[in-house]
Amino acid sequence: MKISQRFRGFLPVVVDVETGGFDPIRDALLEVAFVFIDYDELRGWQRVATENYHIEPFENSNIDRDALNFNKIDPNHPFRFAVDERTFFEDIKKKLLTHLAQVDCKRAILVGHNASFDLSFINAALKRNKILKFPLHSFSSFDTATLSGVFFGQTVLARAMSSAKLKWNPSQAHSAIYDAEGTADLFCKILNLWDSCSSKF
Repeated sequence: MKISQRFRGFLPVVVDVETGGFDPIRDALLEVAFVFIDYDELRGWQRVATENYHIEPFENSNIDRDALNFNKIDPNHPFRFAVDERTFFEDIKKKLLTHLAQVDCKRAILVGHNASFDLSFINAALKRNKILKFPLHSFSSFDTATLSGVFFGQTVLARAMSSAKLKWNPSQAHSAIYDAEGTADLFCKILNLWDSCSSKF
């Protein structure tokens, strides 16, 4: 199965953001992870690559102490090796375009757990940096919280992972890379379950 045929030319890309709060306009974007998935004839849907970025808070951005206690990010850590938002977008755009070309897709679509939160921060940062052309759909998304509610009766990520019989370590949660890869595994599990069920219809 070609991924371009399964999603009408769109490439699902799992995204998780860690931030300085809940307001995409005022609060800092601190960490972002992108996870690419693909289809294998033997193993079905699976994640194939991860890109992770630590982001420098934009000028005059707000960072809530409660948010930092939650995601355990130290924005001033000397080994954080953060990049500014524009550098992040320039780099991930190249990688998105490369993956799109490899799988013959025309545009990426965000997959996230409570996807509107992640997409709102990405869109706000794009607008802040005056980036008009970016290969990620600006309003459509796949929300694994909704999908997990349908398939497993659970909307909280940790509980959904448990119901899906996927590994989850609470001590590693709320890092963008860990949450994104977990969400990708969950999304792939749902896709594989759906494909196995839909073949009987």
